[in-house]
Amino acid sequence: MDKLRALQYFVAAAEAGSFSGAARRLDVSVPAVTKLIGSLERELGVRLVDRNTQGLQLTAQGRSYLDSCNTVLTQLVDAERALGTPGHDSRRTLVVGAPGLLSRLLLMPALAQFRQRHPHVHIELRSIDHLTITDAQTQGIDVLVALGWPGNVSLVQKRLAQSRLIICAAPAYWARHGMPERLADLAQHDCLLVRTPEGTLLDLWRHTRGPQTEQVAVRGWLVSDSRDYVLQAVLQGQGVGRFADVSVWPHVHAGELQPVLVDWESQDSPPFSALYRPEARNDVTVQAFIGFLADLLGSLEAACRRAIGERPATTRPAWYAKRQGRASATAKPPART
Repeated sequence: MDKLRALQYFVAAAEAGSFSGAARRLDVSVPAVTKLIGSLERELGVRLVDRNTQGLQLTAQGRSYLDSCNTVLTQLVDAERALGTPGHDSRRTLVVGAPGLLSRLLLMPALAQFRQRHPHVHIELRSIDHLTITDAQTQGIDVLVALGWPGNVSLVQKRLAQSRLIICAAPAYWARHGMPERLADLAQHDCLLVRTPEGTLLDLWRHTRGPQTEQVAVRGWLVSDSRDYVLQAVLQGQGVGRFADVSVWPHVHAGELQPVLVDWESQDSPPFSALYRPEARNDVTVQAFIGFLADLLGSLEAACRRAIGERPATTRPAWYAKRQGRASATAKPPART
């Protein structure tokens, strides 16, 4: 058995969520992927994946082995670089695109850890905040970190973490204005709003609690196309904001943001994903960075789950990436009783 190829097939299948998806990326047949991963499982003596009609899921041993595979492949590339001729510059520049708020609060504080493990890698960090990612926007980018539903781009998409949208404000704001008891109470508060790069004002906040669903069209004194600007105003006690909990967890953990209505959850809560080109599936530096992202965001998601609650089932909202002025334009009228 070609062990290295087996590892590559296993990683591809894990990322694609199916043998057929791995086969398409690797440009091989589905039986070839199935056979080699089966051989790998027999050699290891453990089941790495569970097959079902929806695709496949990693077992506990499979998840652990996937982490080990990424480490081994990274070490292999580092070893190959070490064999370079004297004076050969083995540095690699990795171009990473990510939303500005995510980069500032989460990536930048953690990049030193990646740098320690991969000193030959130089990072070029670009800000990309668009909801709908086009192929033109990804030119020259090795790894794109997306918050939301990127759409149908010709990139491999790997889910990293699931957020939960939280309604929050600075403790000083709640002390002055009181906390809402129901979602509808937010209509009486200054809710600071984000307008997407595509032009939609995110003024419809819709949440559920068990069988109950409530939505409210909120408004306030500030609208910005930068979530970072809105966050700064919320931290200063100037109003209420709604953010993905993972992206603002440092402020929640420090007590600078106080969530409310945490027993209500939103199906609009966006996932975090890493996107990269199919030809980079065997690029160990790219895969090492994606592994780093998965560890970082996975640990933050776990912290948020313990403090705030389980992750909601999510769907792509009707307003997503549309130029329609206001998300509240998609609001459904309340059912008659």
